[in-house]
Amino acid sequence: MSEEVVTLNPPLSDEKLSELKVGDLVKITGTIVTARDEAYEKILKITNSGEDLPTDLEGGVIYHCGPIAKQENNEWKIIAAGPTTSARLDDMQAEFVENTGVKALIGKGGVGEKVGEEISELGCVYLSFTGGAAALAADAITSVEDIFWSDLGIPEALWVLKVEEFGPLLVSVNLEGKNLYTKE
Repeated sequence: MSEEVVTLNPPLSDEKLSELKVGDLVKITGTIVTARDEAYEKILKITNSGEDLPTDLEGGVIYHCGPIAKQENNEWKIIAAGPTTSARLDDMQAEFVENTGVKALIGKGGVGEKVGEEISELGCVYLSFTGGAAALAADAITSVEDIFWSDLGIPEALWVLKVEEFGPLLVSVNLEGKNLYTKE
């Protein structure tokens, strides 16, 4: 475990991710996209039918989050953006990563042992964000680049966010399949 904080800039590469060890601290500067249950289901439906997504997720970062947002002068502002529990998406995680090419998932509470193995084999890491840190997360969001599927509701929509030093995040599953949340 390194004492320094690693900065990741999406789109992510296997080379950069392969250096990460479980327990490392990470911050992200660049673009991240939020997705929860309904967005996951919609993305899988679209990708399984061979259609294009409204935004490219290849090499990207998905944040399991249902933000609280308001619109001011035709611009969206994120007020709070705390992580949601990732394990509730476990039955969709591997297929989601495989279909989209996402390289990092962020959430709270970790993912199951089998899911950790599956996503790491697909070249994806899992990064934990502390629950209850919604204001900290919102402070790192510099702008809302886009919003898709607002008909699903604000928390379930797909938000494309620019972030600056988003974190700190804890590497909880690395590309070697090591998982902070399981016994070894």
